[in-house]
Amino acid sequence: MNKKMNSQMVAFTLSVLFLMIPFHSILASGKVVLYSAHKQAIIDAMVPLFESKTGIKAEVIKAGSGDIINRANAERGNPQADVIWSIGGEQLEASSDILQKFTPKDYNKIDPVFMVGTNWLPYTAIVNVFIVNKQLLKPNQYPRTWKDLGRSNLKGRISSARADKSGSSYMQLATVLTIYGDKGWDVYKPILQNFVLSGSSSAVPRFVNDGEASVGVTLEDNAYKYVQGGGPVEIVYPEDGTVAAPDGIALVKNGPNSKNGKIFIDWALSKETQNFLVQEMGRRPIRTDVSASGDLPPLSSFKVVPYDFSWSAGNKDLFRKKWNDILIGD
Repeated sequence: MNKKMNSQMVAFTLSVLFLMIPFHSILASGKVVLYSAHKQAIIDAMVPLFESKTGIKAEVIKAGSGDIINRANAERGNPQADVIWSIGGEQLEASSDILQKFTPKDYNKIDPVFMVGTNWLPYTAIVNVFIVNKQLLKPNQYPRTWKDLGRSNLKGRISSARADKSGSSYMQLATVLTIYGDKGWDVYKPILQNFVLSGSSSAVPRFVNDGEASVGVTLEDNAYKYVQGGGPVEIVYPEDGTVAAPDGIALVKNGPNSKNGKIFIDWALSKETQNFLVQEMGRRPIRTDVSASGDLPPLSSFKVVPYDFSWSAGNKDLFRKKWNDILIGD
């Protein structure tokens, strides 16, 4: 074999080997650090998909929304996270100065109705609902409005996360204040007095499913998983209105692995991942080219109230203090 043929064979062999290398291995490597309030089941399902798709190792710190944002703020001089993944939008809005504005690859596919944040992006559309145990309550006993949650016969029978710890629970408080305006706190006080508080928002529907509570106030996707699982539960959409708003995802300013953080956000907002969230996790998509699960009612079928993230974020400390004052006063 002459030298020319030998060099051609080497070149051919190298090109074949190059094609055999996964594309993501050429594009990316290393790790990305994610701070997330996602429930563990979603993290466990999604992280392997991301790692397989990109070749990037994902390190996840899971905690409640309040703890996540407090930790990120405490680290502002030396950020340890690259991405804050799935926490309440008002938490991100209130701390937008520690976040880096980023335009994802498919930005034009995001429904404009969800583009409400400063330096953060919508991740999925969340809806606040009630979940009821059908074995403990008859349909004529179901709470149908936020006001109904304050009924005396439900005292100690409603599970809720803490509004000073959970982003979704804080949104539920802000929803009542949005709907009822000046009378909002008068409506909310008896509701809080009826709550049995949990440290975890994802535990709320489990308590209802297991019969430890008759009613839970939670996110639609959390409740939907128990309905899908055949539990003795039903979802109720409040007749006086509820919020359908995005939870958020954001790039942390000066994170240690910002390049990989951007890759993660692109992946999380991709059509493929949004479809997975819809089909497997019961979430609603924020993309215009992805449809919600056919098992979920369209947003047009129940009353949706507008939600002002700037107002909610700007009053967070005040509202949480008042929430605690009512709690202590009880």
